Amino acid sequence: MTSSSPPVLLFDTRCVLCSGATRFLLRHERDQDLRFAGAWSAEGRRLAEAHGLRPEDLDRTILVIEDGRALTKSAAVLALARRLKGPWRQAASLARLLPLPLRDRLYDRVAARRYVWFGRLDSCFLPAPEQRARFLGLEGEPPARA
Repeated sequence: MTSSSPPVLLFDTRCVLCSGATRFLLRHERDQDLRFAGAWSAEGRRLAEAHGLRPEDLDRTILVIEDGRALTKSAAVLALARRLKGPWRQAASLARLLPLPLRDRLYDRVAARRYVWFGRLDSCFLPAPEQRARFLGLEGEPPARA
């Protein structure tokens, strides 16, 4: 996947499900070029606003910025699935068989209950030192260009 800037995932850094998915992406991403930003960080809020999302929107969706486009809900999840290595990408691609309205309803259901079902972290997700360069808005990191 070629683009002028690497794709960016905004995620809820206190959500166990969201942080677990981020760790999974870090381990299983094919090209290792995805960048990450906390949804509630200054950088995350700036990116969201630049793509027409308000802070309250970020409580209901993840945001993937890819090739200058903002992808949310199930479209964002499928964009991330395309970035995975072999069997994970193939398994996740089965979700494409579901119609978009159904995929988004399922996404909304999980998003609304994620803290109840999976829990909330006491502190924000912190990347391993060798992965810090992939996270935007951390101390010492230059701001992202969307």
